[in-house]
Amino acid sequence: MTAKTRKRGLGRGLEALLADKPTQEVLNQATQIAISRIRPNTYQPRTRFADDELQTLTESIRREGVLMPILVRPRGDGYELIAGERRWRASQAAGLSEIPAVVRDVDDMQALELAIIENEQRDDLTAIESARAYQLMMLEFGCTQQQVAEKIGVSRVQVSNLIRLLQLPEEIQKMIENRELSMGQARPLVGLEASLALRLARQCIADGWSARQMEKEAKKLARGPAGAAAKVQKDADVQALQDELTRKLGLPVEVNCKKDGSGELRIRYTRPAELDGVLKKLRG
Repeated sequence: MTAKTRKRGLGRGLEALLADKPTQEVLNQATQIAISRIRPNTYQPRTRFADDELQTLTESIRREGVLMPILVRPRGDGYELIAGERRWRASQAAGLSEIPAVVRDVDDMQALELAIIENEQRDDLTAIESARAYQLMMLEFGCTQQQVAEKIGVSRVQVSNLIRLLQLPEEIQKMIENRELSMGQARPLVGLEASLALRLARQCIADGWSARQMEKEAKKLARGPAGAAAKVQKDADVQALQDELTRKLGLPVEVNCKKDGSGELRIRYTRPAELDGVLKKLRG
């Protein structure tokens, strides 16, 4: 879905600041700011910046300068990036001391929202990076999946499907981060026993399966003989409960039921702030 077709509440001014090319209005708002006074975005969803892309942009900036101003907000005695980190990094590499920037006094929620939108417009985020960013909106700012969808300009189903990827084993999540697996290829693995999901993921990469082929292979395992090494797909009711808890808590939830009626509930978090968010919701 393109930026033009997404429905967001940013307003024309902010949308223009995230475009690929600057309007005259944006250029008129820009001012030169010392690069040393700018720090990275605390809520930057993108975790990796390809060296070859940065090198290409650095050479472009050496030749033509920074054509599109970055977006920053005041922080202490300096500024924090909201959008344009790649341009900021490349400008440093190019030896610039100043960079054109538009200053906007936005809150933390808007800073995260704008950072996500900028990266997704340029297809810079992996599915896992998007999922973690959406999860952060839910945990730290109390958004529902529907609210995340409306703010970012995607469907609620898209938000739900992405967050479910965080239920996958860490090794598979890294495959997605490395762009070895796409969202479509990885989604059928959600709900499979970890070792089987990992085996399919590796085979998908080795054999170049399409998303449809991966789905076919995952279903084939799910239809395996009774009494196989593990039940590869959860009961529909258990899966529905697991998905509901994941939506409400904003963290990957795994429900494992045993034949004797006992079981365990696992909530996976990666940093203390995520745990604090869950505790607030449970205590509330």
